[in-house]
Amino acid sequence: MTHWPFNLRSVFSKSTAGLTLAALTLLVNNGWAQTSNVASTWPTKPVRFIVPFASGGANDLLARAAAEGASKVLGQPVIIENKPGAGGTLGTMLGIKSAPDGYTFLISAAGVISNTLIKKSAPYKDNELVPVVMIGLAPSIIVTSAKSKHNTLKDFIDNAKKGQGAHFATAGTGSTPHFVAEMMNLKYGTNFIPVPYKSGSESSTAVMGGQVDGTSEASIISLPHIQPGGKFRALATTWTQRMSVAPDLPTTAELGYPDVQIAHWAGIHAPVGVPPEIMDKMAAAVDAAMKNPAISERLKSMGIEPIGGTRPQFNDFVNAERTKLGAIIRASGMKED
Repeated sequence: MTHWPFNLRSVFSKSTAGLTLAALTLLVNNGWAQTSNVASTWPTKPVRFIVPFASGGANDLLARAAAEGASKVLGQPVIIENKPGAGGTLGTMLGIKSAPDGYTFLISAAGVISNTLIKKSAPYKDNELVPVVMIGLAPSIIVTSAKSKHNTLKDFIDNAKKGQGAHFATAGTGSTPHFVAEMMNLKYGTNFIPVPYKSGSESSTAVMGGQVDGTSEASIISLPHIQPGGKFRALATTWTQRMSVAPDLPTTAELGYPDVQIAHWAGIHAPVGVPPEIMDKMAAAVDAAMKNPAISERLKSMGIEPIGGTRPQFNDFVNAERTKLGAIIRASGMKED
């Protein structure tokens, strides 16, 4: 047993309590002042965005738009580093393990939530990342082949209620298309059979070729094939409102299926320990970028909706998504491959 060479009671005696409190207060205030000073001068060098996906997809495009706009606000370059692999886990782990100094952020998507809910083998936990700001989203569009017999979402759903069911392409377990299929199965009695592919591009090709009956893919992937003469027939968007670039395409809610609502979103998370003041400055910079008319209109023309907002708003969104996706995973018995 260790014996201290002084009486602990004397340290906190009336005669020294005021001095001790003053010393503690000084330490706390000094720490706060240092943090505040760092935040006020941040950034003093380039900032890095880790994108856990290959270039060219919706998340990559949103990351580059955010980086472009934020760099102008912050006065420092924002560099994109694509680190695809293991369904986004490789890049996510790099983000988690980065120094919490405000110079490395993770471009996040739904997988940062669903992976921890589905995969017991996931190498990270939800509390190892802190939500910073939403960048934007690519509404999902339910599509079939242009040659399909299904002309409406009702046709598609009614057919999937039959015993034989219908094959629904996904970008893997826990992907947004997978959740769309399970939402319809759980809420509307369909028998959609999820068929996993390595990516949204591969699953879309399978729909075009008639290997599967349909899918629900990000607008940026779907829209080029929905134009007149294209290989897709668009049935509905699963977003909460009609898309800016496709105002004639109804939402699932408008067609009587309000429980099928989800989108491909991209946001920014930080490793634990980044000063809140720095995260607030990054959130404000990205929000300004999404309100920049040149950036906003460019994204909308591709079927991407710029969002932005504040840290609390994104935190609320992430928590709501975790609750919603978790309920679907449990009810459907969704498991890792």
